[in-house]
Amino acid sequence: MKKFVAVAGNIGVGKSTLVSMLCDRLGWQPFYEPVADNPYLADFYQDMRTWAFHSQIFFLTRRLRSHRQLLDHPTSAIQDRSVYEDAEVFAQNLYRRGLMAERDYISYRELYRVLAEFLPPPDLVVYLRASVHTLQQRIALRGRDFERTITAEYLGQLNELYEEWIANFSLCPVLTVPADALDYVAHPIHLDLIAHKIQEKLTGKEEVVFKPEEIN
Repeated sequence: MKKFVAVAGNIGVGKSTLVSMLCDRLGWQPFYEPVADNPYLADFYQDMRTWAFHSQIFFLTRRLRSHRQLLDHPTSAIQDRSVYEDAEVFAQNLYRRGLMAERDYISYRELYRVLAEFLPPPDLVVYLRASVHTLQQRIALRGRDFERTITAEYLGQLNELYEEWIANFSLCPVLTVPADALDYVAHPIHLDLIAHKIQEKLTGKEEVVFKPEEIN
């Protein structure tokens, strides 16, 4: 049976890498986050207050389109970052920090709510949880120039919102992956473990967790 999985997590946590490796492992179709295509992103990191609304609207539009295409895809697929994160984490963080005007945020939320009502949720959200230290290390390794200005404070604020969102998310099951401890690039056994846990969760098993003895 066809499945739709969304991989969620903060900047630099390893979503795209995991999507690629899982799709190779499971023979599923990847749907990637449109980072390189966003014409506002570099400007956003230089001047968040000016470009926040533009950048978030771009991401929301692309993510909704990707979500719809993924639902229509004939085989199982994995999405790199869900549409929910754009609104519940990134846009909300910008608004809380005063980097998105209230009227822009209200318009953005209304658009998100209306469009999201028409989209069936994924079968599973895989949430990659990592500390700010791990995120900074991985961001440095991938060497994107426009990400060099991302601060630890900003990543920490996003982490807090991710935890709030996951704690209240009920549209579909969630599998939380301890990304600090699991290096699926260096250790194929960690990728096997994640794939196994995803399959367990998709079959309806309720209590699926990563035990310390499985990781070490």
